[in-house]
Amino acid sequence: MAHRPTSVKSLPLKSMPALVLLNPHAQGGRAARRAPMLQHWLMQNAPHTEFAAPDSVQEAHARLRALPRGSRVVAVGGDGTLNRWLPALLDGGHALGVVPMGSGNDIARALGVHALSLDDALSRALRGPLRPLDVGVVEAEGLCVPFLSSLAAGFDAAVGLRALWGPRWLRGQPRYLWATLRELAALRCWPVRLSCDGQTVWTGEVLFASTLNTPTYGSGMPVAPQARADDGRLEVLRAAAMGRVHVLALLPRLLRGTHLTDPRVALQACISLTLDSDAAPLPVAADGEYLGQFRRLRVRVMPSALPATVA
Repeated sequence: MAHRPTSVKSLPLKSMPALVLLNPHAQGGRAARRAPMLQHWLMQNAPHTEFAAPDSVQEAHARLRALPRGSRVVAVGGDGTLNRWLPALLDGGHALGVVPMGSGNDIARALGVHALSLDDALSRALRGPLRPLDVGVVEAEGLCVPFLSSLAAGFDAAVGLRALWGPRWLRGQPRYLWATLRELAALRCWPVRLSCDGQTVWTGEVLFASTLNTPTYGSGMPVAPQARADDGRLEVLRAAAMGRVHVLALLPRLLRGTHLTDPRVALQACISLTLDSDAAPLPVAADGEYLGQFRRLRVRVMPSALPATVA
């Protein structure tokens, strides 16, 4: 996102209340060790900024609800952290800054802050220009969940669940590759009907049918290179049913971003979609957070719903 020139509003830190919110459970609990470093940086560079390390999602939401509307919130964590805190960020009309400290960090990649040092990421998150981001929303059997990066449905959601419970010493793409190989042992495909903007575009078995708001998911896999989090659209990535040998052949292409030349893979932009799987419920994950299994999904985009800092 950061490479496209745009007209943005740069706000000085003193013009809006700010809170740095650390998820101490990110990176398997290793993020908690960064708390003293973060507090020291704030004392030196932003002494009037609040700092908190909530121990639960409920505690984080309480801190966010207590902020004045339209505050700047610097989330220190990964994609899962942002997903859990997103409802309260939206409810409060807050602006988001990201200091990446997770296993995937695909939202940080889309914002252009993934490779920044801790000092630079903090400075940018607190003082950088704001750009409105789109937010996806999935509704399924009484569930309504917003997401910033991806909604995985099918094989990739099952992989995401395995990755959450993977070895703590594995991080980033190696963790997802380990989970993928484990999921291959129990490979499944799902018969679905996929409709985009009211038109049926696919009826048949799929390996996965996932929705992207950012170019990457799964810790940097460039699966939807044309996706942008500020264009008012979502990208639906679909892979037809295939066996283990073909899945293994597809994996390196997903990692390189060359998968779209495979005739069994399709990418389509839309504003809303429905996904029906009457024969068997689909495993579903939002921003890497496993939501459960569902037979019907309704997905839509909320354009320009969340101001965020970009590099």
